[in-house]
Amino acid sequence: MPTQPKPIVIGIAGGSGSGKTTVANVILKRVGTRKIAYLPHDAYYKDLSHLPEAQRVQINFDHPNSLDTPLLIEHIRTLQAWQPVRLPVYDFKTHSRTERFTLVEPQKVIIVEGILIFAEANLRQLFDVKIFVDTDADLRFIRRLERDIHERGRTTETVIKQYLATVRPMHLEFVEPSKRYADVIIPEGGYNAVAMDMVIARIERLLSSSH
Repeated sequence: MPTQPKPIVIGIAGGSGSGKTTVANVILKRVGTRKIAYLPHDAYYKDLSHLPEAQRVQINFDHPNSLDTPLLIEHIRTLQAWQPVRLPVYDFKTHSRTERFTLVEPQKVIIVEGILIFAEANLRQLFDVKIFVDTDADLRFIRRLERDIHERGRTTETVIKQYLATVRPMHLEFVEPSKRYADVIIPEGGYNAVAMDMVIARIERLLSSSH
């Protein structure tokens, strides 16, 4: 019986609010959701339910240490071995990992998306294609502000405070320097039609050569 070809692993990095998810969604739509397993790094935040609420909000969520990256690496390798994984479901309002999970089945393409995925050498080496979404800081902040208020129950004041205290400094320390590891840098993310055409063509070539 012929063995399955190893899945292609694509990393999509960029600052918070840069449009990484939009890029991932364009790839999902054009390559086909049935061919793609999707792992957002955001799902792998460490569980803080053992800490008092006052301590949870003090955690620097933009530092690599706040994420359970070893579990993400384990999940990528499991999917590469054509086995399903249990994607954690994280509650951003309480800063805790829920008891629920999403079953992710192995596919020909694995997309991993997150702000810090190129800052971790052990994770970075698993990617066949590394995409960095490059968006101006003011646009990223506006998008983050809107998302955190509407989706994560935050106030304008807390979003601004967190941005100045951790998001911006961690972006400058970890995210921006990791751009040098990218194979492709996409200004304007998923709205950059020329760049997306090139990325999709590259993925389709890799898929056809892996048969």
